[in-house]
Amino acid sequence: MLVGTRPAPSPQMRQYPAAIEMSSTRSRFPQLLASVTIVGAIAITAAGCQTTQSADTTGSVALASPNRPDADWHRDAESYGERYRADPSNVGVALRYAQALRATGQRAQAVAILEQLSMRNPTNKVVLGEYGRALADVGNYQQALEVLDRAHTPEQPDWHILSVQGAVLDEMGRHDEAQRHYLTALKIVPDEPSVLSNLGLSYALSKDLKKAEETLRRAAEQQPADPRVRQNLALVVGLQGRFAEAEDIARAELPPDQAAANVAYLRQMLSHKGDTPAASRTVRYGAANRLSAN
Repeated sequence: MLVGTRPAPSPQMRQYPAAIEMSSTRSRFPQLLASVTIVGAIAITAAGCQTTQSADTTGSVALASPNRPDADWHRDAESYGERYRADPSNVGVALRYAQALRATGQRAQAVAILEQLSMRNPTNKVVLGEYGRALADVGNYQQALEVLDRAHTPEQPDWHILSVQGAVLDEMGRHDEAQRHYLTALKIVPDEPSVLSNLGLSYALSKDLKKAEETLRRAAEQQPADPRVRQNLALVVGLQGRFAEAEDIARAELPPDQAAANVAYLRQMLSHKGDTPAASRTVRYGAANRLSAN
């Protein structure tokens, strides 16, 4: 339990763009930690983690990139919703509709659609992957793991799914298992920044801040750079008490006043001596900033 009174974040700090992974967890921490998943990531990240698939795998419609304006997602929810109601058996349309629902915060409805779709297509790995992510979005982690296990095989592992599974395991507090999943994914895609960032946050959650920093610095060196990677790095540096350095890192992506406010909030969070739970919660806020595995 938090010792003392938890400081209230400033209005700027409350923003958390849908992202994550991985990430089912939604942060109210400052933009230092914002920008998911876990599945985080678990993020949905956009609203969600998304594996690019061909149209002949998903049906007549391929999955959309998660990096789209909100207005586009709302248009998709309306247009694909109409098409879905006309033909619920169309796999591609159902996937795009569920993806738009997740991106617009209608996660329970997305789960219901994907559950029905998975029952009609029990061996379709794209459907299973999306269903597993949607389950993680709503906090059904054990069921998400069971579904994600069916979305790929040991003989043909999918690094995107491995990263999502790692994010889910982190949400369940099973950090050692999560890290094994990330490391397996990195054998397939060495230096993939989304996986490295999630691995770094996993190390932070297991209180290995030195290894977390090393991993996030490695992620930040990759190109193209994702701003969330540097924000995660700033978080971990700040957790080690190096606030000026954390602010410098944050300034690379944020206006100076927001970077300063974020680090001030982090300093307050850690100012309660002996308050290990406060630090742990702070890292968990950062875990909402997992990157999606596109």
